[in-house]
Amino acid sequence: MNWVKLDLHYIGISAKKHQIFRATKWNKNLEKVLKKPIYNEEYNNIGFVKDIFGPIDTPFISVKTKPNQEINPNHNFYAKFK
Repeated sequence: MNWVKLDLHYIGISAKKHQIFRATKWNKNLEKVLKKPIYNEEYNNIGFVKDIFGPIDTPFISVKTKPNQEINPNHNFYAKFK
């Protein structure tokens, strides 16, 4: 498995309690992250990518976090790919 750093800028919380990020760099191959777990800098699973929407080159990423999971907007976020 390969760890891939996601270049995300934290936007805020949606009405459905999802954490919303904006991708600052995006490669079409990263669409594989949809429905995959997302990890923080300590490589702890914090939730999963619920949705990707918006402009193709800098989309918004909706992350459904685990219950009572706090998000540090200054952290880096990662996904794993086979």
